[in-house]
Amino acid sequence: MRRVSKITVAALAAAALASTTAACGASSTDSDSKGSDGLKVGVAYDVGGRGDHSFNDSAARGLDQAKDELGAEVKELTATTSDTEADRVDKLTQLAEAGYNPVIGVGFAYQPSLAKVAKKFPDVNFAIVDSTVDAKNVAGLVFAEQEVSYLAGVAAAHKSKSGDIGFIGGTDNPLILKFQAGFEKGVADTDPKAKVTSEFLAEDEAGFGMPDKGLQTAQGMLARGTDVIYHAAGGSGSGVIEAVGKAKNKNAWAIGVDSDQAIDPGLADYKDRILTSAMKNVDVAVFDMVKSVKDGKPITGTRSFSLAEDGVKLATTGDHLKDIQADIDAAREKIANGEIKVPTTPAK
Repeated sequence: MRRVSKITVAALAAAALASTTAACGASSTDSDSKGSDGLKVGVAYDVGGRGDHSFNDSAARGLDQAKDELGAEVKELTATTSDTEADRVDKLTQLAEAGYNPVIGVGFAYQPSLAKVAKKFPDVNFAIVDSTVDAKNVAGLVFAEQEVSYLAGVAAAHKSKSGDIGFIGGTDNPLILKFQAGFEKGVADTDPKAKVTSEFLAEDEAGFGMPDKGLQTAQGMLARGTDVIYHAAGGSGSGVIEAVGKAKNKNAWAIGVDSDQAIDPGLADYKDRILTSAMKNVDVAVFDMVKSVKDGKPITGTRSFSLAEDGVKLATTGDHLKDIQADIDAAREKIANGEIKVPTTPAK
């Protein structure tokens, strides 16, 4: 079921800016970092960019590792909430024309534009995070979001005292529905009496740069008695976590996504209310891609990062899962060996 509030374009842009650090400007992040050995890496971030405390920051960590360990020279650009397909094509083209190789699009929204640009630059190695492109010079770096979300659902069901659990997605596209599906299934298998209410912030990618909307939506859930909220909303998730952190119910929990949000300096005031985070090792994928190009053996095709190979995992910062770790480990083993089949679309 779709429950989306309408908001003006101006408000969207303002909210997106509120969630980013100074590195993310009003149009697009445009930063350079000089390397030493000729390896040039171009990255086009999704909305929120470096400093979103979540998805993009995970990719940025892999990029920073490539700078430190491989001596890479880096160029970073960031999409805005108002970007069109032509804008995304332009960002990727800029990087390819300037000699950056590999060029990495961070986020499924780059799929159509990256497919077009990769065709025009057959000698450049491209990668896209969270999607795939059928081309010889493109690597699709994808993750088993539904599997780690199932574990988050197990944790939520055990920790909820009210049995009223929430999920907040940036938008209800197929990728975010994987998070929702796995989470709802994990809750249902653990406590069939528990109820999950799922809401979405926008009809498009703007929903990942709306921390104020995330705050408002989470506050509404908390007011209704929800005591555990899992978000898959990128930069908007900082608002969700803030709402839980300031909630009157001191037994309420937030579950973060993509990065270990309990150790993010920007969320330090609320770290004790972050139960766990469903982490995707985007940093590992990005670094592996850069290193493969440096080594002359670029990754191509689809590279999947699943629970079985630690491509996704639950964060344990704060030891909040200590009393239920055995249950989480048991569920993880059943998923890894195929005993539990986690759906990628929510139950009707």
